[in-house]
Amino acid sequence: MAGEQVSAYADDALGRDDMVTLLDRLAKREVSAAELREAATARAKAVNERLNAVTCWVDDDTLAASDGPFAGVPTVIKDNEHLAGYPTTQSSRAVADRPAAESSPWVASALGLGLAPVAKTTLSEFGLTATTETLRFGATRNPWDTSRSTGGSSGGTAALVAAGVVPIGHGNDGGGSIRIPASCCGLVGLKPTRDRLPDIEVKLPVNIAVNGVLTRTVRDTARYYAEVEKQAPAAGMPEIGYVEGPSSERLRVGLVTVPPMGLPVTDDALAPVMATAELLASLGHEVVEVPHPVDDSFGPDFLRWWGTLAGLSRAVGSMEFGEGFDGSQVEPFTRELEAVARKQLAKVPRSVVRLRSLAQNHEAVFDRCDVLLTPVLGHEPPEIGWLGPDVPAHTHLLRVLRYVSFTPLQNVSGSPAISLPVGRSGNGVPVGVHLGAPFGHERRLLELAYELEAATGPWPTVADQAS
Repeated sequence: MAGEQVSAYADDALGRDDMVTLLDRLAKREVSAAELREAATARAKAVNERLNAVTCWVDDDTLAASDGPFAGVPTVIKDNEHLAGYPTTQSSRAVADRPAAESSPWVASALGLGLAPVAKTTLSEFGLTATTETLRFGATRNPWDTSRSTGGSSGGTAALVAAGVVPIGHGNDGGGSIRIPASCCGLVGLKPTRDRLPDIEVKLPVNIAVNGVLTRTVRDTARYYAEVEKQAPAAGMPEIGYVEGPSSERLRVGLVTVPPMGLPVTDDALAPVMATAELLASLGHEVVEVPHPVDDSFGPDFLRWWGTLAGLSRAVGSMEFGEGFDGSQVEPFTRELEAVARKQLAKVPRSVVRLRSLAQNHEAVFDRCDVLLTPVLGHEPPEIGWLGPDVPAHTHLLRVLRYVSFTPLQNVSGSPAISLPVGRSGNGVPVGVHLGAPFGHERRLLELAYELEAATGPWPTVADQAS
């Protein structure tokens, strides 16, 4: 049974504006930072009972720099990054509700830019699965259809940005966790190149997680990356600059429709990709079908590493998550992932070697094309409970492996990829398309995203559907 649509849009200081418009209005003093914060907080509280996206409210309005380029813009922070003075729960019963002593590097960067948090948001436990439904906080619901998942793991942020609470929100991505909820909730979700932004401080043999943002428009994402690049340029990487529109350059687009191991993809997930391929061809780009750039060893290798990370979360929990951590309270799915790695422990080192060498091998695909075009997911956003914590853990694992097969590649390779909200399923919920580029080439993705947004947009919001 379909749920309801939930829109937070109101006749208030935020209106229906994206971040770029709000910044212009702030500069003209048509609206104040206090008015925007008040509106965002009111919107969040008005819809949170139905969406269940907030883990804690941020009531300190002095955290963000008043002179940053985004000063006055309200935002939300995913609850696996530290915000000084507030708990970092990881949406897990195992983690104690203790305030962080200091903000993480990404959060410190965001505060320095002037982004002003009004809340911290839900995620799957430790960000380990592709929905946002936990034993600690319950299910976060999709504002397009509250019977559906927001995706994960940045599902709380996606729900609030899509509902119109804030124009931009924090997410991070270790296997698709920005791009998956962007696809499910009709948003722009760019996973940046590894080390483009202030990221996870712990260095591992295979670093798959990066921070980023979710927005409703391409220009908001582009503006964020332009300003953060001014704040802290990424050494040894091509500059993004301020991307304000499409490029005149015509690209070779490599179309990939079959994921590793030939896993299934539904017509709902594939149709927007094929329509986008036709559109790009009509715009003068060359579209050619190419095989997926990894072989069938990739899936098992990634699973073993994913399970290793789940095990590390429990093994060093007190060190990573602070005093009061109780590893006995983790969810069954976290235990299942850990068990997979433990049972195949002898194979983990070789898997790590193959994953570490993937970046160079993956980049070879760009000898034949400039960008990759694929589905984001194997099917439309599932109903709440399909990947919930009450599902038998092994069933959950099998389902998520079939659901998420396209996005992990860029986490391992470190290259950028973006989900764009160009499609709808037969049930009317958003379905994104996925574009990948070589290491360091976010600018190429943003230029192409602008072109698609102009050709197919403006992309609808929940408010448009409700009005």
